[in-house]
Amino acid sequence: MKILKFVFVLGIASALPSILFAAGQENSGKANGKDAAFIKKAADGGMAEVELGRVATQNGQRDDVKQFGKQMVSDHGRANDNLKSVASKLNVTVPDKLSTKHQTKLDKLSRTSGAAFDSAYITEMVADHEKDIAEFEKARSEVSNEDLKKFIDETIPVMKEHLEMAKKMKTTK
Repeated sequence: MKILKFVFVLGIASALPSILFAAGQENSGKANGKDAAFIKKAADGGMAEVELGRVATQNGQRDDVKQFGKQMVSDHGRANDNLKSVASKLNVTVPDKLSTKHQTKLDKLSRTSGAAFDSAYITEMVADHEKDIAEFEKARSEVSNEDLKKFIDETIPVMKEHLEMAKKMKTTK
């Protein structure tokens, strides 16, 4: 009987690492609800920043507004690519078109140009970056995936830089 117990325990002990590894592998390939929700919301916001940046390069009057728009396309485009990579690892599908909320903002701003566009765009960029920074900082403590946390940590400083640039443009009318 003692030998039978010993063989049983030895069998479990030898199988345990494989079981734990498999469980870890399964969890690493799936996003939890908060991770997935953040990814989708961040992807939508990032796409909006890129599209609004494109409009700024076309409809803006001031050179600093046009340059800021170009930087939004570049920086948020890169961030979107990084987020897509993380999402892919977690089997999360990112949206391929803007939400109604962001599409409405884009449509409204697309119909303006010149000084009116510059003012509306800058105001939108200040408000949007303030909101996004707060959401990213909150998400940092809520998401569980390490790659997603790294994405957040890398993106927040860039958004803070954008916010400062937008605030400076607002005061430089």
